[in-house]
Amino acid sequence: MPRTTFRVPRTLLTATATVALALAAATVPAAAAPADGTRTIAEAPEADTAGATGAARATSGFWACSVPSGYTYTSSQSSYACSGGSYRTTEFYVQPPADNLWACTTMPGYTHTAVMSSHTCSAGGSYTTTQYLLQKPVTGMWACSVPSGFTYTATQQSHTCSSGSYTTTQFLLRAL
Repeated sequence: MPRTTFRVPRTLLTATATVALALAAATVPAAAAPADGTRTIAEAPEADTAGATGAARATSGFWACSVPSGYTYTSSQSSYACSGGSYRTTEFYVQPPADNLWACTTMPGYTHTAVMSSHTCSAGGSYTTTQYLLQKPVTGMWACSVPSGFTYTATQQSHTCSSGSYTTTQFLLRAL
């Protein structure tokens, strides 16, 4: 008896692979973070919102193809999910800004109190980018920038606001 073969259309295979990749990225459990504080791209970072439980923090972020106004992102990865499976594009782990959140962008209404250089925001690229430790500004806080509605009463040189080996200026904030 002759053998019957079944050919699956290429578009169906591509669509299935795209869905599988999207599901895999959404369901991969985060591995334990290395001791040096770096993270892998597969990890979905959690927001550090005041008083939120781990479950509440985990649901505050989501993977998206763009970053909506009023949000920041805390990680990025190169994937086929945002192109319909045709080519690799950048996908962002989007979160609302919050105190003590390491973010890939600065945000209006927040300042940052430290920076670090990492691969987390570079979509898996071989280069590093800057991450910012977001904080709601208050009088008496040392910050790396002076947000709208604030002035500063003193400065100091520090490595805290530098992602390199050089020092930069920190500002002692005072609300207007």
